Amino acid sequence: MRHRHGFAKLGRDTAHRLSMLRNMVSSLIEHESIETTVAKAKALRRVADRMITLGKRGDGPSRIRANGFVRGKPLVDKLFTELAARYRDRPGGYTRMMRSRYRRGDCAPMAVIELVDSPKGVIQRVPYTYAKQGLLTIGKQLGGSTP
Repeated sequence: MRHRHGFAKLGRDTAHRLSMLRNMVSSLIEHESIETTVAKAKALRRVADRMITLGKRGDGPSRIRANGFVRGKPLVDKLFTELAARYRDRPGGYTRMMRSRYRRGDCAPMAVIELVDSPKGVIQRVPYTYAKQGLLTIGKQLGGSTP
C-alpha cells in the first residue's frame, strides 16, 4: 500500500535527491522556467512553493532556512524581494507545470515548470488541432516543437 508516502524518491538516495532539488529550485528562481521530466517537475513544484512561502514571510528564520536550501545569495535576495512582492496576494500555487514532449533517446515524458505571473512566460497554448492531442508549444528558449 502507498499510504502516507509523501514524496517520490526519483531513483536516487536522499543526499542526491536533495542536491538535485536544491539545484532545480535555484534554477527555477533564476530563470523562472525550466524543462525537466514530469516526475522531477512534480517533486520540484512542492519544494519551490515552500521556498516562495518562506520568501513571503520575510523574517530572519525564514531567510536562514532559504539560505540553507537555495544556492547563492543573489537568488535568496530575489526570492525575498522580487518574488515575495509578486506573490504577496496569492495564497499558494506559485508554479505551473505543463507537459511538453517526449525526450529523444529514452522517450521520457518532459514538462515545463514555470512561475505563475512571470514576465518571462514560456508556456503558450497551441491551435485547436494540436490541443485535441494535449500538445503544446514551448518557447524558443527551450527548443521545444510540436508535430
